[in-house]
Amino acid sequence: MATKIRLQRVGRKSYAFYRIVIADARAPRDGRFTEKIGTYNPNTNPATVDLNFERALYWVETGAQPTDTVRNILSNEGVYMMKHLRTGVRKGAFGEDAVQAKFDAWKQAKEKGFDAIREKDARAKKEAAAKNLEAEKKVNEAIAQKVAEKKAAAAAAKAEAEAAPAEEAPAQEA
Repeated sequence: MATKIRLQRVGRKSYAFYRIVIADARAPRDGRFTEKIGTYNPNTNPATVDLNFERALYWVETGAQPTDTVRNILSNEGVYMMKHLRTGVRKGAFGEDAVQAKFDAWKQAKEKGFDAIREKDARAKKEAAAKNLEAEKKVNEAIAQKVAEKKAAAAAAKAEAEAAPAEEAPAQEA
């Protein structure tokens, strides 16, 4: 039986959510499957992947063929890296402890890269918010200035209107 590691679509309309499953190659996309090994949510930024690493590694080593998207997911999670390192152990290139040390170093480097991206995004959001705040302050100042000018003009007109009847009253008395 040819097995595939594929995505099974679930979720509502216009909001895709996928399960990562092991299925017979002849089974339909959303049909029967052998085992669920994780989930994939492309709606978040970055996409969220919840994967049972050991089972995924087992199925890849067993010979299950992933689809292109699943291959990218497994590669990003380090399943193929671990498969490669375990092949080196079987060939006698290095020991189990070296495998774990290399994998942990790879994982830390990857996390450091993700942290840098998250920090850059947070900084960009903060700068954009500050820029928007400054623009809003300028607009509010302009509006406040226009309102002050209107109030000053209204007060001047009112004072002028009050002054005009006061000048007319002494003229009528004479």
